[in-house]
Amino acid sequence: MSALVVRALEREMVVFARTWRGNAFSSFVQPLLFLGAMGIGLGGLVDDGAAPTGGLDYLAFVAPGLLAASALLTAGAEALWPVMGGVKWMGQYNSMVTTAMTPGDVYGGLVLAAAVRALVAATAFLAVAVLLGGATSLWTPLALVPTVALAAATSAVLAAYSVTCQTDTGFPIIIRLGVIPLFLFSGTFFPVEQLPDALEPLVWVSPLWHAVESARDLTTGSVGVATALHVVVLLVVVAAALPIGIRNFANRLTP
Repeated sequence: MSALVVRALEREMVVFARTWRGNAFSSFVQPLLFLGAMGIGLGGLVDDGAAPTGGLDYLAFVAPGLLAASALLTAGAEALWPVMGGVKWMGQYNSMVTTAMTPGDVYGGLVLAAAVRALVAATAFLAVAVLLGGATSLWTPLALVPTVALAAATSAVLAAYSVTCQTDTGFPIIIRLGVIPLFLFSGTFFPVEQLPDALEPLVWVSPLWHAVESARDLTTGSVGVATALHVVVLLVVVAAALPIGIRNFANRLTP
């Protein structure tokens, strides 16, 4: 990691420090409301009905799912309109590359910033989940690893795409037909085994599913080789997206 990537990260963190209150609802309060409504409210009905959640209370089942899903939603939104704003509307990225900073440094700082923001929000969420009894394993703190990896992967992929766009007309489609279906059908609220058999293989390619499964393993103490493999998949997504993102940022920001 170059020093200039760290400076780009520093810039993003300064902005985050000044604007976090405006994002607190979507990145922290909203997931907690979901946790209360789904984990405690609906969870009471689900548990009475002996739902197929692998013997887990529904709160313990849904908490790690919401932990990972909130990182996907937040990182996804931050990698679309704000990136276009940095290139086209506000133009701060254009100013940054007039210094010694390269487009790749700007992109790297964005991805790292998404990871840091996810770490902050997920830490607070996980602490509340522990207090509510939704995470009881000694491995629970390590659930932050797949959550942060998912945020980095989401940011790396979507920022690499959004920097190439001239308008934001496709962004709502990505949210509605991409991010939201992943949120609903990646094992966040119910086991993917409940889906039709033909759809299950599609879920296996979802980065969110890998993050949810590994986070759930860690918060429930069901840690195994599969837990590590899920995290590896997320890191592979990041590694695959980085060179594409660096190239796309260079193509867009180089005069």
